[in-house]
Amino acid sequence: MWLMKNYIKTDEWNIIEEGFDPHLNKISESIFSLGNGRMGQRANFEETYTGETLQGNYVAGVYYPDKTRVGWWKNGYPEYFAKVLNAANWIGIDIIIEGEPLDLNTCIVTDFRRVLNMRAGYLERSFTAELASGKKLKVNSLRFCSMADDEAGAIRYNITPLNFDSPITVIPFIDGDVKNQDANYDEKFWDEVQKSSFTDSAYLTLRTRKTGFEVCTGMKVTLSLDGATIPFESSSVERDKFTGLEIKQLVNTNQTLSVYKYAANLSSENHPEGNLLDACTKVVSYVTGKGFEKMLQEQAAAWAKKWEQGDIVIEGDPSAQQAIRFNIFQLNQTYTGEDSRLNIGPKGFTGEKYGGSTYWDTEAYCVPFYLATADPQVTRNLLIYRYNHLEKAIENAVKLGFTNGAALYPMVTMNGEECHNEWEITFEEIHRNGAIAFAIYNYIRYTGDESYLQEYGLEVLIGIARFWAQRVNWSANLNKYVMLGVTGPNEYENNVNNNWYTNTMAAWCLQYATDALELVKRNSAGQYDALINKTKLDVAGEVEEWQKIVANLYFPEDKDSGIYLQQDGYLDKEQVLVDDLRPEDRPLNQKWSWDRILRSCFIKQADVLQGLYFFEDQYDIETIRRNFDYYEPRTVHESSLSPCVHAILAARLGNLEKAYEFYLRTARLDLDDYNNDTEDGCHITSMAGTWMSVVEGFAGMRVQNGRLVFNPFLPGKWSSFSFKIGFRGVLLTVKVAKDKVYISNESAGSIDISVHGQSYTLSSNSNITAVNELKQ
Repeated sequence: MWLMKNYIKTDEWNIIEEGFDPHLNKISESIFSLGNGRMGQRANFEETYTGETLQGNYVAGVYYPDKTRVGWWKNGYPEYFAKVLNAANWIGIDIIIEGEPLDLNTCIVTDFRRVLNMRAGYLERSFTAELASGKKLKVNSLRFCSMADDEAGAIRYNITPLNFDSPITVIPFIDGDVKNQDANYDEKFWDEVQKSSFTDSAYLTLRTRKTGFEVCTGMKVTLSLDGATIPFESSSVERDKFTGLEIKQLVNTNQTLSVYKYAANLSSENHPEGNLLDACTKVVSYVTGKGFEKMLQEQAAAWAKKWEQGDIVIEGDPSAQQAIRFNIFQLNQTYTGEDSRLNIGPKGFTGEKYGGSTYWDTEAYCVPFYLATADPQVTRNLLIYRYNHLEKAIENAVKLGFTNGAALYPMVTMNGEECHNEWEITFEEIHRNGAIAFAIYNYIRYTGDESYLQEYGLEVLIGIARFWAQRVNWSANLNKYVMLGVTGPNEYENNVNNNWYTNTMAAWCLQYATDALELVKRNSAGQYDALINKTKLDVAGEVEEWQKIVANLYFPEDKDSGIYLQQDGYLDKEQVLVDDLRPEDRPLNQKWSWDRILRSCFIKQADVLQGLYFFEDQYDIETIRRNFDYYEPRTVHESSLSPCVHAILAARLGNLEKAYEFYLRTARLDLDDYNNDTEDGCHITSMAGTWMSVVEGFAGMRVQNGRLVFNPFLPGKWSSFSFKIGFRGVLLTVKVAKDKVYISNESAGSIDISVHGQSYTLSSNSNITAVNELKQ
């Protein structure tokens, strides 16, 4: 089932690869990726590499509407699939020694070591190479995408001849002649606008076809020999969408030539097009003036600030410690929350799969992480992203026949317009609307920021409620409202009727919109009136209809067993358990026909259980247990988003062994390449689920009635774990040990909390020790 690679060395703060195996290179390119929220790159080599690789440099917010590939066009299909583009390669530094290129695919490589330093935020690589001529050289490179200057990055590339004296040709370059591996028609998406080069610098401006985004990439180079800065001459190397500098420098045995490359990516999203080159020149000059060491120090300081609140410390299990930090590291370098126009793609800056677009993953899985570990404005910006797309969501609904301001948020998007073209998802996986509404509720529940409703949230909730009200229909047969032709989170069921999760989300959204109207009316009558006027809401008529639907919506259930049915007819399927499957049948999505999958009872990811996770407080523990015990053995977890929900519910039920098993599946999913797909990029959004598994699962953290409650337990292999939580202006440190729970308030304000049902008040800079009543 799992095809673990197990080649990453265990270290609590570093991801380490020792020895070079070309067959693992694309996996490593994903795992060792870098980013800073504004730009990112896969861990491609700086020098030439002719082996198998997925070249990837990405600039946030820049995308292309790639024409869709569908076998049969259906009315309402999106015309394109938006993709974050593989942008200009700024890291390139070709090395040539007397006509021989340095290429790890053609030379003998020894002492290879690659280290992703998560504490300080940089990638370091070292190796010894023997060329065909017998010349040996040692290389050490270190690079990072700056968190302090988020449009810039820097590289230090050291070359040391070991058995020869020779001129070394160094060609630092910018290559914009790139394409996306997943381009539907193998086309290239960039046109050249201009390029220029000077003795120590070069600039390349590209424009995307169709969308017209411009990106200017610039570089500046300095050299040193054995630590002393040296002057140099260069000649220009130019071709279509490519600019570089050719530099020749004599280097003797055991001397070290250091190439410092400072680079920047500036997009027309953030700068006027006519000013891009000038702005890029200024950024490149600014960071070059700082110098590499100062930039590296600032990088470490920026990451120290992120780790100060975001770290989870695990004692007694170095592998688990490494894994959780890797997940947190990737989340923080994917999204910083400083720009409400940006969101979180399922692969972040680590690969091209899923197009880098926004999915419901953000609202369902990423929001809890950012709420607890970052300033509330970070999550607010994620919500504002959706608010800014409300008009597009209304347009999306109109295309499918909905009226009166009904809003259907897209399954996949860049600019708010739907760009996913599989009918069972585009038209039917409408539960995504519920996740967006729940994120608004979750943000307000956590922060207490009710002002968000009147400023932004209520308008979104009205549009979503209108959609649900039109999407149901009355069944005279059942004497209930029903929801026909949907696909739930479990995508191994398409075009079903009355998916329990979707119906549950719909009813909840209608009720929450009703409650939100009353709250805004009470808190701000003026803004309430303005919103009613803007949305043309018939308060009496529409809200009455919403409430009628809430009271009469149908929910499939097997009352004899007390199980909520995933959808109508689920029990008509042959009830086979995952344990009954042959190993050679897994994964189903690669081994079985789609017809066979759809007729089976197997579940791709948490569906009913996703609803029980969201609304846990509405169900008694035995109801949750019955449904968990029924659906868990039927779930194949062929979505990376599934194990974390199961881990949290298993912990809630006291099934500690099962909770830890699911945690391991999600925590080391990419490091161990469990699903044999890490080469496509890391599973960024499911990494937030790893954090949730620890904080909401093992620590049992919830928000209830405006305060934090904890019901923690300690996984058997761990001696303790600790984390920090920001909540309503208070910063808490929580440490869970075998018999005790230690919580300290590191803020000026006071806070009321609960641990295993016992209430505590933590005043400013105080702490408490509670008995850890381990669940059995």
